[in-house]
Amino acid sequence: MTDTAAEKPPRIDPSTRVLLHDLGVRRDGDEWIVGRMASRTFVALPAAGARAVELLGAGLSVARTAEVLWDETGEELDIPDFVRGLAALGFVARIGDVAVPDVAAPRASLPWLRPRSVRFALHPMLPVLFAALLTAALVVLARRPDLLPGYRDLLWSPHGSLVLLTGAAIGWVLLYAHELAHLVTARAAGVPGRMRLGTRLQFLVMQTDISGIELAPRRHRLTAYLAGIALNLSVASALVLVLAATDTGTTFHRVLAAALLLALMPLPFQCMVFTRTDLYFVLQDLTGCRNLYGDGLAHARHLARRALRRESGTDPSIRLPPHERRAVRVYSVVLVLGTIACLTFMAVVTLPADITLLLRAARGLGPGHGLAGNADSAAVLVTLGGVNILWLVTWWRNRRKS
Repeated sequence: MTDTAAEKPPRIDPSTRVLLHDLGVRRDGDEWIVGRMASRTFVALPAAGARAVELLGAGLSVARTAEVLWDETGEELDIPDFVRGLAALGFVARIGDVAVPDVAAPRASLPWLRPRSVRFALHPMLPVLFAALLTAALVVLARRPDLLPGYRDLLWSPHGSLVLLTGAAIGWVLLYAHELAHLVTARAAGVPGRMRLGTRLQFLVMQTDISGIELAPRRHRLTAYLAGIALNLSVASALVLVLAATDTGTTFHRVLAAALLLALMPLPFQCMVFTRTDLYFVLQDLTGCRNLYGDGLAHARHLARRALRRESGTDPSIRLPPHERRAVRVYSVVLVLGTIACLTFMAVVTLPADITLLLRAARGLGPGHGLAGNADSAAVLVTLGGVNILWLVTWWRNRRKS
């Protein structure tokens, strides 16, 4: 295609027919979710819009599509403008005889992982097995409360460097496994998925983009959202059973106890729905909201402008359906209070502690501190300093892309 053809939008007249890409459609209440898996682009349309997509996809002309819609629904839809909107979303391959430039599809993680290979992730028996494993672990803990983990379990060795490096290694493996569980479950539902590093306030996180799961049935969607939490709980449950069968006081037992605590530590973070955790997506799905975070943030900003007596305009939540409006307004309160609490904790506790540890480690380097002292200081600098540098690099990279 020439540059001129690419720049000039094709003419749309009553006789024009369009060729659509392969689109998925799912009814969601009074609306329809329409999307293209290849580009990870999805939109909610009213029934008339979904019907227009169906008619255009069947090869009807612009004029004939409008006529059929009028006959069926009594609604007069501007089909040429509707086609341009679909083209902007990347849903249209050709308008008349003119090809529409396509966008590059986002690269999927582990593309060799085929849906048929991981179909087990959506098997109805899997939640039953998970519940059985969790129940067994809870029964063991009820009989052996000494196996309940505490912070001292992390300090399984007198050598701080060994504790830090082992904890970091186990933590990253568990983090990767958590995100892999999301990816595998989404891939089983036919969603490509992509894992990457990200930031949530002061937290460095690994996140899996499973855009496209919107087209799957609710059971599959919720399974994909909760797969990571289920993975952590499954690992923790298995570790409890192994701990019960090993001798206390051994190094192996102490390392397993530390791994148990590391498997459980991310779970409270999942309750921080104001940072768009796994439970946030469950909440968004169950409340029927399209963009709970974005709408909640817009409502909070409106209230802040109004409180500061600035021009606030119309409350953006007014345009939402009643059930979404209620959820968004409640969520906006959680969003503001949670964010303030997190940033305050960082400023008062986390940041001073990190700076103190890094300064201590820097002062602990040198010929006068011996091999063990230098090793401990180097481990702190590499582990703690590396995480903070990685957070900064990830934040800057994602900020430039947004």
